[in-house]
Amino acid sequence: MLRPHCGNLTYTRSCGKLKGPRNHNHKQQNLQRGAFQVIVKKICMLGGWGVGKTSLVSNYVHSIFSEKYQITLGVKIDKKTVSVNGQDVKLMLWDIAGEEEKFSIPPTYLKGSEGYLLVIDGTRAGSYEQALDIHERVVETVGEIPFVAVVNKSDLTQEWELGQHIMDEMAAKGWQVIKSSAKLGTGVEESFTGLVEQMIS
Repeated sequence: MLRPHCGNLTYTRSCGKLKGPRNHNHKQQNLQRGAFQVIVKKICMLGGWGVGKTSLVSNYVHSIFSEKYQITLGVKIDKKTVSVNGQDVKLMLWDIAGEEEKFSIPPTYLKGSEGYLLVIDGTRAGSYEQALDIHERVVETVGEIPFVAVVNKSDLTQEWELGQHIMDEMAAKGWQVIKSSAKLGTGVEESFTGLVEQMIS
């Protein structure tokens, strides 16, 4: 099980550049804390617009959910330290703006990432096609790295559009697929835990 240790860090984007501490190398890092070492891992939250990436991070880091749609401009970075089998791991969570017609994920945002959550909106089948495209471009940019496909908004059963054949298709690809609800909190911890376990195995 993962045990949370700490809060958040927000970066802002201005004139196309990220402002904030510049000494973070998001490759694997070891930070000394007393007699222990903390491994630093960069995780990207990827998916189309409105799939619930920000809500998943808010639930995971702060245990909160807002009904108000939160627009991410560029990237927002949170952090959370967890313990896995006695090893402390600091997660740098890059919540990247959702893809839409006038915005695509800058490749520079993906550099140094060691894993990602590929978020799909179960109430919009088209978000799966977006996810497939994003996945291909991640592989082209940073290669094959650990990821979990998170099918979000499982609480909206009456609006569900993602058929079982799509779930089966993802499973056939060998993807780890988890249904989640950022609103109810179901599947959120499991999604991040599953990814971290892949990353440190």
